[in-house]
Amino acid sequence: MGVESVLERLRAINVEERLGEPGKPSDVEAVEEWKRGGVKFAASTGRLEEVYYHALRKLLDCIVPTWDRGPILHEGGVYRGCWLESTGTINAELLSRFLPSVSGRTYEAFADGQREDGLIPYKITEAGPVFRQIQLVTPLARSVWNHYQLNGRPSDFLRKMMTALARFDQWLADWRNTRGSGCVEAFCAFDTGHDLSPRFWHIPDTPHQGDPKQYDPASPLLPLLAPDMTSHTYCQRLYLARMAEELGDSEQAERWRAKAKETLDSLFRHCYDGGDQFFYDVDQSGAFIRVQSDVLLRVLACEVGDDAFFQEALKGYLLNTRKFFAKYPFTAVAMDDPRFDPFSSYNSWAGPSNFLAIIRAPHAFEHHGRYVELTWVLQPIVSAMARMERFPQVLSPWTGAEGYTEAYSPAILGVLDFVERLCGIVPRPEGNLWFNGLLPYPLDHGEEVAGETGYSRTVDGAEFELAVTREEALVCRNGRELIRFPFGIRVVTDRSGELVEVAGLLHAPVSGEVVYQGRRFPVSAGPNEVLAFKEGRFISVRSPGAVAPVF
Repeated sequence: MGVESVLERLRAINVEERLGEPGKPSDVEAVEEWKRGGVKFAASTGRLEEVYYHALRKLLDCIVPTWDRGPILHEGGVYRGCWLESTGTINAELLSRFLPSVSGRTYEAFADGQREDGLIPYKITEAGPVFRQIQLVTPLARSVWNHYQLNGRPSDFLRKMMTALARFDQWLADWRNTRGSGCVEAFCAFDTGHDLSPRFWHIPDTPHQGDPKQYDPASPLLPLLAPDMTSHTYCQRLYLARMAEELGDSEQAERWRAKAKETLDSLFRHCYDGGDQFFYDVDQSGAFIRVQSDVLLRVLACEVGDDAFFQEALKGYLLNTRKFFAKYPFTAVAMDDPRFDPFSSYNSWAGPSNFLAIIRAPHAFEHHGRYVELTWVLQPIVSAMARMERFPQVLSPWTGAEGYTEAYSPAILGVLDFVERLCGIVPRPEGNLWFNGLLPYPLDHGEEVAGETGYSRTVDGAEFELAVTREEALVCRNGRELIRFPFGIRVVTDRSGELVEVAGLLHAPVSGEVVYQGRRFPVSAGPNEVLAFKEGRFISVRSPGAVAPVF
């Protein structure tokens, strides 16, 4: 098939027919919103297209009228409710690109459920907010900011969420800094959502007497200075500064930036081992709890460290096949740790590849412009996705086989997100559109995953389409050709389709022509190289190369 044939297949898809009859009244509203967004995916062969629409059907099951706040996103599977560490942050952040009204209600439910003392619930169920632990990973402020940027910049929403988050920040300062270190403390395993992780062996799963202000006074380890919770607060404060600036309060923004710096200094002073180049929990005696877990990826996803720091983390850990870079990455514990447990038949953060870690990873890579290295994560996971039938919480890091539970929204949204990041159209918070000129690669037994692909999305009333083959990619706007470009690069435009830049997505250099506005422009992009389009030519503005996997 050529790009034109791919477009024909894409245009023939009827989303409502693929979804079937609505399962509940709120599904009708969700499907209508999806249709307004114009998102469709087509593949010439393989199972990925079928899995994609199966995922969309299952996503509707995870959108449930809850409490008295209307339909919000639920975790899915055995998890009945909306968890702050996942559903209410990274899951809803991905959903913002597809069903923004559901994401908005999900975020606001946490603000509406806030306790008088400032504590935000760790989950929301059909009965209302629950406060037993705090369960922090992805910063809610980042998710809220990205939602605000993507969806019309509603100032009332931003102000409401900023007020709630500022009160929550004060609660953490008052109750989770008992040792005066400036770090945020974990009182139990569930504070970080790290069920069964060896970092919390011999530590209770829940706070003392079910009170998030207390830890077990008989524990020889608690409270822990927790690097993931501390980096969460650092990043949260950075985004609160952006919110304050956006709402016209530069003095408050500066105070948030100063607080963020204090938190970052505390993180490195107490939790970072320069010899290992790793972040560890610190027990009450001041000793590191030397378990190398996905805490590192969590810290990096909170925008800790510069490009050079991230590059060293890639070499030492994230792309190291003795550490976290399994055949189907990322493992929850380093594979060379004797406590590593690869079994995926139960809820475990002791080893298997968890979908929450998988969907949290792209922000860390993209924040540092490591687009090529990210594809080495996307490709094997998409191959595993093409075989999925249940949408589990965990995958086997060895085989990619489905593990514990089913209809799990992080896995479901992972399918939608990873398809878009490989071969779809991604609207970005900064106001650009990414047209990704890659295809899923047949990594597993040579079985075709998708062949050639088509993708569409409506942006500001204009319909954009993207068709990708192994030779080239074609972008159309409202049915008319806009841009042609070589396979293996990303084209970046503004929201109207005006060409801004391109980026190299392959380890090998990509050369060819970009056809735009009836003219041909030669282009050659190295790995991760970004070339700005200025005055009719491409100019390299960044060329860091790529970091190869380590064995």
